[in-house]
Amino acid sequence: MMASFFDQFNSPSFLSIPLVVIALATPAIMAPAPSSLWLNNRFHTLQAWFMAKYVNQLLSPISPKAHKWATMFMALMLYITTLNILGLLPYTFTPTTQLSLNLGLAVPLWLATVLIGARNQLTHSLGHMLPEGTPTALIPVLIIIETISLFIRPIALAVRLTANLTAGHLLIQLTATAVFFMMSSMPAVSMVVSVLLLMLSLLEVAVALIQAYVFVLLLSLYLQENT
Repeated sequence: MMASFFDQFNSPSFLSIPLVVIALATPAIMAPAPSSLWLNNRFHTLQAWFMAKYVNQLLSPISPKAHKWATMFMALMLYITTLNILGLLPYTFTPTTQLSLNLGLAVPLWLATVLIGARNQLTHSLGHMLPEGTPTALIPVLIIIETISLFIRPIALAVRLTANLTAGHLLIQLTATAVFFMMSSMPAVSMVVSVLLLMLSLLEVAVALIQAYVFVLLLSLYLQENT
């Protein structure tokens, strides 16, 4: 029984073709095409306003040299958000519940921020390894701890996104299973649990949005340290 709960996180395939490829390509297909009109409609105006506010909040604390990352951060946030939201639909697959995919997103972007810091301000980047005024006896220990902390960042990014989405999906499935089994024997309790299931679904939508924002926000903080 417990194995079947986790079967939803296995990458599905059809005729030996992994369907995760379709899931990863769907956000690009759904992306709105640029309008050729001189005057935008309300939807495009609202979209442009949201993007401007988001990018301004995300990049305002960062050096102007890093503002060239704005387009990539915005696209990454929309991409992860779309994957998370589509994964909440029935009979769909959520690619962001796979740790391998999240590591594939986190490691290259984290490594890019580290390489930028090493190229532009090597002394300042290495200075994060050893805070000023550290006692001599603690220098080797702190260097080891800060080095481990640096290399664990992409793993923490990927695990955070995977764990939050996986926990939410499991909780929804467990609650839905309880509703199904109590429907005939305890209909009143089943109705109450159904309301709880609806609230959990709304909460999972919020988690899908927040986790995409947190993923990109932490990347921007890593970039801030290296620019």
